[in-house]
Amino acid sequence: MPRELVLVAPRKPMIREYEERPLRPNEIRIKSILSAEKHGTTMVLYRGLSPFAEKYYDPKLNLFVKRKEKAKLYPMPLGNMTVGIVVEVGSDVKKFKVGDRVYGYLPIRETHTVPEDRVWLAPPELSDEELVCIDPAVVALMAVREGNIRLGERVAIFGLGAIGLMAVQMAKLSGAILVIGIDPLKNRRKLAEEYGADVTFNPYEVEDLALEIRKLTNGKGVDVSLEISGSYKALHEAIRATCYGGRIVPVSWYHGEAKGLFLGEEFHFNRQVIISGARVESEPYREYPLWDRRRVYDTVIELFKRKKLTVKGLLHPIVKFDEVIEAYKLIDEHPEKVVKLGVRYD
Repeated sequence: MPRELVLVAPRKPMIREYEERPLRPNEIRIKSILSAEKHGTTMVLYRGLSPFAEKYYDPKLNLFVKRKEKAKLYPMPLGNMTVGIVVEVGSDVKKFKVGDRVYGYLPIRETHTVPEDRVWLAPPELSDEELVCIDPAVVALMAVREGNIRLGERVAIFGLGAIGLMAVQMAKLSGAILVIGIDPLKNRRKLAEEYGADVTFNPYEVEDLALEIRKLTNGKGVDVSLEISGSYKALHEAIRATCYGGRIVPVSWYHGEAKGLFLGEEFHFNRQVIISGARVESEPYREYPLWDRRRVYDTVIELFKRKKLTVKGLLHPIVKFDEVIEAYKLIDEHPEKVVKLGVRYD
């Protein structure tokens, strides 16, 4: 029987067997080749810190509202994107045939039975590794565009996970003359430098990070800061490191109490612009109808096709399906050993 990875309680992943049901006319069956995880978002869920347990987001009110009863979040599938091969098609399927390589937002599972509009045909120019990195790339593109990074500007990127590493490359493509990467993990800083970052900092190895950044910018600070680490302390440093009237884009899904964020200091004095909403799912966008979700994805795919973006070294580690539980423990307990988890089904 095929197997899948699920989270049955906070910090308790398990591999379990399942049965595939017969195909409906509009469905396809996919055999997985490669999956990847989205660390920042998933770790909030994995550790049991999601606000959705006690609240729900009301799309009409655009507001989180307290639930009458606590939500049952488990068992919960794990995984973000998957590439696979179509092995069976329903009688009414028009888009795909057996043998097609497809990709989409699918969890870590050996097979998938989904409606044909749930996935996309994989462009032949893109590798499996590039396809599962489309998600961090589209978020990075949103962040760079929301920050309106322009030719000649100076940029600081706080958090060099998959999204941050993509943002480093895109900030350079946008014409930034100085890109500063900030992350405590050496392996991520090294990748950022390979991807084009001019300077990197370990925030725990400098006495005053914002002061060091201002020294690099003639005392003015960067024009734009992208905060992608999910740390409130990092958001505070992003505010401190950004110039008077500059732009700050919080990209992360923050959780818990905002410890380490002091809005009565630089934020109160420096007339900066905080731009929230670097989130692909939050539509319509500020630039709608010129920019919509389809254009964001098409742009990322085109950048990959033109070799303007690289994922070399980004998927680390890549493990076999049987090793995936230990890999999640590694993400949770030893983040210095990972960048973005990949899972193969060979």
